[in-house]
Amino acid sequence: MAALTGTAAAAGLGYASLVERNWFRLRHHTLPLLAPGSPRLRLLHLSDTHLTPRRRALVDWVRGLDAYAPDLVVNTGDALGHPQAVDTFLEGLGPLLRRPGAFVYGSNDLFAPRFKNPAQYLWRNSSEDYSERPEPDLPWRELGSRLRDSGWLDLNNHTGRIATESHNVALAGIHDSHIGLDRYDAVAGPADARADVRLGVLHSPEPANLDRFDADGYQLLLAGHTHGGQLCLPGFGTLVTNCGIDRGRARGLHRYGDAWLDVSAGLGTSPTAPVRFCCRPEASLIDLVAAP
Repeated sequence: MAALTGTAAAAGLGYASLVERNWFRLRHHTLPLLAPGSPRLRLLHLSDTHLTPRRRALVDWVRGLDAYAPDLVVNTGDALGHPQAVDTFLEGLGPLLRRPGAFVYGSNDLFAPRFKNPAQYLWRNSSEDYSERPEPDLPWRELGSRLRDSGWLDLNNHTGRIATESHNVALAGIHDSHIGLDRYDAVAGPADARADVRLGVLHSPEPANLDRFDADGYQLLLAGHTHGGQLCLPGFGTLVTNCGIDRGRARGLHRYGDAWLDVSAGLGTSPTAPVRFCCRPEASLIDLVAAP
C-alpha cells in the first residue's frame, strides 16, 4: 500500500508540474456592456505570468494571442519571476505591445520569490511575508518604464483614458493591496460617464477596493493574484484565495454588485512552487458588445 501511495503521489506531482502547468487555455466571454449599435470591443486580460527566462512555452503561447486581434490588452500584475525576466516578458508580449494596453504591478513584480511551505496558505495570508522585506529586489521600475515607452498606460494608483479604433475607454487602477501600496483615494470619484466603457484594474481582488470601484461606476473589474487557488480539489474547487475574495469567485467571470469581475487564474506559478492541479493556467478574451 505504501508503494502504491508513493507511486500515485509521484504521478500526481509529475502531472501537476509537467502537464497541467503548461496546459494553457484561453477563456472566452461575451458581455453586453456597450451602447446599442456599438461595434465590438475585444479585451485581452493577462495576469500572473511569473516569468523566468527559461519558460519558452509560455512566452510562445502569449505571443500567439495576438492572432485574436484584441483591441485592448490589460495586464494585472506579477509579470516577473526572475531578475532577468523583463526582456522575457516583453518578448512574450511581442506584437501585443503594438496594441493599446494598460498595466498594474503585483507584489512579485517588486519582490523575488522565496521558498515557503505551500501548506501555510491554508491558515495565513502571504501578505505577512512582505513586512520582513523592506526593499524591492526585482526590476519593477525597468518593467514599468519599458511598458510605458511602448505606449501602455500605467494604472498604479492612476486613472486614464485609452482610445481604440472605435471606442473611448475610461480606466482606473491601483497598486497591489497585498503589499499595502494601493491608494484608492488617488483614483476615487465617479467614473467618466462619457466613455464607451469603464474598467477598474487591480492585482489582488480585495473586496474593500472592489466595492469602491463598483460604487464609482466601473462596469468591468479585472484582477489576478489568486492563481485560482493553484492546487484545487476535484468536486470542491479552490481551497484558498490568499486574499479577501470568496472561494467561489477566485477565478473566472462573476457578478460583483452592479459590475462584472474577471479574476484570472493566471498563466504562471512561482518558480518555487511550479505546480498546478485542477486549475489550468489561463488568460481571458472578453468581447464587449452592444446591449440588446
